[in-house]
Amino acid sequence: MADEDSTAAPLYQGSCLCGAIRYEARAEIKAPSHCHCGMCQKAHGAAFGSYGNVPVGSFAFTRGADLVKRRDSSPGVTRSFCPECGSPLTWHSAHGEAAAWMSFSLGTLDTPFVPKKALRSIHGDAVPAWHGGGAAREC
Repeated sequence: MADEDSTAAPLYQGSCLCGAIRYEARAEIKAPSHCHCGMCQKAHGAAFGSYGNVPVGSFAFTRGADLVKRRDSSPGVTRSFCPECGSPLTWHSAHGEAAAWMSFSLGTLDTPFVPKKALRSIHGDAVPAWHGGGAAREC
């Protein structure tokens, strides 16, 4: 008889900085990327936010779900974070094909993740000057 675990979807676990919120993703991480848009820079306090994507149904908060704070950062786009430590957790769009996917901050993973290829950069025109990009921009 085949080992059932050998065909199971990968399990990735993650948490916020303070540990009050934990999550799991039970699917292969798709399209990992670095987003340089102004909103991701503000949300992460960095030159970019790094995200992985899994089908919405395979992502779940396993501890502290009642603590998770959500904010609409633009029409149809919701970001979540821990109100205790400020860790950015997820990004979800209600638009088109993106609605089927949950994007989560790769920096919050507790389980090792090795992408199959280099992470792609999106909104590269918004890379800040202090990180080797063009002229400084307003958000």
